[in-house]
Amino acid sequence: MAKTKTPTKANKPTERRSGKSGRQTDATAEFLLDVFHQVAQGKNLDEKLASIVEITSKALNVERSSIFLEDQGTGELYSRVAQGNLSQEIRILNNAGVSGYVFTTGKSLFIQDAYADTRFDPSVDKRTGFTTKSILCTPIKTATGETLGVAQAMNKKKKLFSQDDLQMLGAITDQVAVFLQSALFVEKMEKLRAEEAEFLSVVSEISSEIQLGPLLQKIMAAVTKMVNAERSTLFLNDEKTNELYTEIGQGLGATKIRFPNHLGIAGTVFQSRESVNIPYAYADLRFNPSFDKETGFFTRSILCTPVVNKDGKTIGVTQVLNKVGGSFQAEDEARLKAFTAQISIGLENAKLFDDVQNTKNYVESILESMSNGVVTLDKEKKIVTCNAAGLRILNTSEAEIIGLQDTEFFTDVNSWMVEKIDHVAKVQQFDVTMDAELEVGTEKVSVNITVLPLVSTKEAKPGSMILLEDITSEKRVKTTMSRYMDPGLADRLLASGEELLGGKSSEATALFSDIRSFTTLTEELGAQGTVSLLNEYFTVMVDCIQKEGGILDKFIGDAIMAVFGTPLPHGDDEDRAVRAGISMLTDLSVYNHERATHGKLPIKMGIGINTGLIVSGNIGSPKRMDFTVIGDGVNLAARLESACKQYAANLLISEHTLKKLRGIYRVRELDQVIVKGKTQPVGVHEVLDYHSEETFPNLMEVLNHFKDGVTKYRRRKWDKAIDAFKEALTLNEADRISQIYIDRCQHYKENPPPKDWAGVWTMTSK
Repeated sequence: MAKTKTPTKANKPTERRSGKSGRQTDATAEFLLDVFHQVAQGKNLDEKLASIVEITSKALNVERSSIFLEDQGTGELYSRVAQGNLSQEIRILNNAGVSGYVFTTGKSLFIQDAYADTRFDPSVDKRTGFTTKSILCTPIKTATGETLGVAQAMNKKKKLFSQDDLQMLGAITDQVAVFLQSALFVEKMEKLRAEEAEFLSVVSEISSEIQLGPLLQKIMAAVTKMVNAERSTLFLNDEKTNELYTEIGQGLGATKIRFPNHLGIAGTVFQSRESVNIPYAYADLRFNPSFDKETGFFTRSILCTPVVNKDGKTIGVTQVLNKVGGSFQAEDEARLKAFTAQISIGLENAKLFDDVQNTKNYVESILESMSNGVVTLDKEKKIVTCNAAGLRILNTSEAEIIGLQDTEFFTDVNSWMVEKIDHVAKVQQFDVTMDAELEVGTEKVSVNITVLPLVSTKEAKPGSMILLEDITSEKRVKTTMSRYMDPGLADRLLASGEELLGGKSSEATALFSDIRSFTTLTEELGAQGTVSLLNEYFTVMVDCIQKEGGILDKFIGDAIMAVFGTPLPHGDDEDRAVRAGISMLTDLSVYNHERATHGKLPIKMGIGINTGLIVSGNIGSPKRMDFTVIGDGVNLAARLESACKQYAANLLISEHTLKKLRGIYRVRELDQVIVKGKTQPVGVHEVLDYHSEETFPNLMEVLNHFKDGVTKYRRRKWDKAIDAFKEALTLNEADRISQIYIDRCQHYKENPPPKDWAGVWTMTSK
């Protein structure tokens, strides 16, 4: 070799001469021939790379050497074989560092001080534990000028790298380039064959799976591995809701996702039927970052492709996230499309099987949750199924009924059922038997029985079905009681036992309501119009009562009688009654507004509520009985309803009810009254919570002036009382009770009451 010359500028790049300078010595020729033979003996790419690295290190007398080859799929340079204790693969971008510079420029380079060169990346030293001092690097080119990678030698022993070293390294790379190109091609073909074999194996395994959940798991595992991604998800289209959904995602655990099939990247691919490859997810406006927030995953890159069946119909989309080592390539997209095309048939079959299974489970759950019994028989009249209610009604078990002929189960006194089944099978029309009796064990049950023929598109007479409706006394009582009270209260009554339906004396709250000027309305409406009006009115009112757990006792013409707290108390029945009264007046206002839009007259009503001892129970004759309430507590509620006319009020409650209230209401004391038939006065109070500012302006100020007026009235200070009531009228001129008290004061000024007068008013009418 020529004598080594130290470069003038140690780190100046030097382009390798493409030709051979002068005649090569016999030793050089022999060395290169030996290189040829050693590299040729390598069985695969890794062995050939190992030989090249070893030869290079010895020939150049360096501490370490390596070969970087280009990965065209990722745009990286990688080194799998290097001298020293390096065991992991090194990958760098093909334009980064010293190797990247040589690869992209095609120029050889030797650097005498690595850490002084800005192109050197010291992080590699940190990863490998090796300290790089000097570097010699040259491109590996084929005879056609294609750059396969770069060869690199590091840390020249004893002296610096020279032009002769560069010539030697160039000669070695020229010699081995053809071997590397061939080995790369063979490795690529072997990889493709392995991938195709794995592809066919996965498709074969997936095609044999029929259950949707396991199938999706297998598909996602295969896709994730196939394109070397971090996660993948297969979204299927729900044609009923036009949504894309998935119940499993590779790396997502049991996360369930469902969204409209036109939203997001998956929706775009589903609608357009075109694949989307996004290298930076957060830079794309179609990407929805909420899924990342929900799953705790960070999406970098996305490849999404439609799943199309053999008929050309899009049935879903496959989405893979975060290509390991870079972004998704055209090769990944092609493989994903080929894979989804192969598994689309299996997906449709599994989805169909899943739909059928869900339908079967749904039907079975319906049958099991039904209160009516359902028994099915095949065309040979053998019992196939019997739901839980059927087993209970027939007092049997599955082992005792399933598989028996109808003649084996319906025997003796129940044999008439066989005739019904035979008749239905013959005429293919349903048959209904009401209030029939069956003997089950030692007991008899009353049931409504319907026998129906089963109909099939493939088979004319596949069998029959028996529906059994249990109509025991409890069910009959419940049906009757639900007409008079809230169904939930009826359930509680029945669960508490029949003794509650006997006579019982307890404290409860009664409510009476009545329509004002009803006679005038009936004259204008006529018979049909009156009935229609009452039906609409009662529907609104009864809903208000039952919503608060009250019992509708009866309708008395246009009046309603209801009770709260018997036969089952709630603990706040007084509040429930008052809330029901407020709701009745509020809903009546809405109903009147609707009537006004049709040119109809408004309805006005009064409500009276009282709490006291009430007797409840079944009252009547053996042929006709009613559950009702009677007593003084009920009578006083009726008197208060009537008093609404006298006091120009809509909702009056007694002092007994007021004392029991737990809630806070806008209430004023109207009077101390002795009702007809009684000798002791009772406080009468008006509830005003149904009013708005529009219907009762300045309500609280009016109440204060009214209370002041009543206090002065009872102290016989007539003029001061009149002034207070006038102040109330000034604030609300429609407050008629204030005017009533003014008239009373004027009367007592002219006709003073007796000395024992205590401000009590005596009612002379009911």
